[in-house]
Amino acid sequence: MVETFDKQRRRYASLGVVERLPGALIDSIWLIIDIDLKGLVPLTNMLYFDLIDNDGKVTIHFSQEISDVQMAIDLPFPYSDEYPSQVFAFDDGNKETILLPAEMLE
Repeated sequence: MVETFDKQRRRYASLGVVERLPGALIDSIWLIIDIDLKGLVPLTNMLYFDLIDNDGKVTIHFSQEISDVQMAIDLPFPYSDEYPSQVFAFDDGNKETILLPAEMLE
């Protein structure tokens, strides 16, 4: 059985994500997948991450369609209104990509 979100796969962030989020925040999403989710929660190939303003800092809220499990992780990064409200992490079996919701339709 092939598992989703294997950190040995190639990982990317879409152009839209790179333009709107700092690299450290993108890296934090990959770390959340690897450290906080993988092995704890059965993961589908599509993960949802909401970026929330928590008193001026970023909180990342994880969810996915087939599970009632949700998790919020506070990060030390300043929040910006320029950040997207949500990003997706998608694993197509060969590579993994963090995308904006609008980019999933392309």
